[in-house]
Amino acid sequence: MTTQAATADGTSRNLWKSTRAVLVGFIVVFVLSLGTDQVFHSLGIYPPWGETMQDNGLFALALGYRLVYQVLGSYLTARLAPRNPMRHVWVGAFIGLVLSVLGLIANIVGSLGPNWYPIALAASVLPCAWLGGMLHAHHLAANLGTRGGVDATITPDVSKTPLE
Repeated sequence: MTTQAATADGTSRNLWKSTRAVLVGFIVVFVLSLGTDQVFHSLGIYPPWGETMQDNGLFALALGYRLVYQVLGSYLTARLAPRNPMRHVWVGAFIGLVLSVLGLIANIVGSLGPNWYPIALAASVLPCAWLGGMLHAHHLAANLGTRGGVDATITPDVSKTPLE
């Protein structure tokens, strides 16, 4: 009976940690994106809130920093995941993809800006998520190599054939 209670509590705790990992990734991307938008609006680089941007260059600028933030959000999701970091990254990525497609539909219906921008955002979700997850895996492997764990710098000796 105690084992079942401990297992249920552990599962509940891991579910909370998993949910937190994905949510933190989203919140970081959201806050950084809107924060950067606000800075550019305040500096006069972007038009005032409520006015539609017409310049494709400004949309490209927004896309550029959002790509970086997507990678960062996925990295943080992987880092905070209690286990199976890439699984958490992919869950977040697919939720982000659905939200991006909904944004694309809203853009088409409401004529909010050029269609290439939400298409690019939607197309970038999976590659950015993969990159963020891989950066975490690389960081983890490098740390294991420097902390006396598995040496991440060991490479197989390819000069010898399996028969030698």
